[in-house]
Amino acid sequence: NPEAYRKAATEENPNPEAYRMIIFAPNAVIAKSKFWYFMHQFRKMKKTTGEILDVVKIQEKNARIVKNYGIWLRYQSRSGTHNMYREFRDLKLTGAVSQLYDEMAGRHRTRPRGIQIIRTAVVPPGDLKRANGMQFAKKVKFPLVHRVDQAKRGQKALSDSTFTTVRPTPFFK
Repeated sequence: NPEAYRKAATEENPNPEAYRMIIFAPNAVIAKSKFWYFMHQFRKMKKTTGEILDVVKIQEKNARIVKNYGIWLRYQSRSGTHNMYREFRDLKLTGAVSQLYDEMAGRHRTRPRGIQIIRTAVVPPGDLKRANGMQFAKKVKFPLVHRVDQAKRGQKALSDSTFTTVRPTPFFK
């Protein structure tokens, strides 16, 4: 949820500077809570001295093309705080973030509240760093094995013999 925020208007500053932040959360209430947490860290502002101008749900411009997303994050583990970079393939940024939360829970036992997403970006295929995404960067071909020749399919009634001594070869040579 991108959120817009500014300090509350006063007589000294009737038009204060506005800030915008992208927060990934399951609903608007949690998004607002995370927003105030980060604003207090970054700008030393809190809920009583500011106002939220707008909360908008992210809409992907083209959700029909698979994209490579790079996500920079910080997470809290049992032993301390760690920085990390991850790559995911998905149709939407929100789908890639969901994959991130699931993978971090599985691999590192990290809860969503312990993960802070620093930055996200669409990564071109040439700039991929992880092997999992790089395998799809080149032209992907899926072999079609064990196929019966299309011309011979369903022609049992037209064939000369019902039974033959030669086994069928489902591989193309």
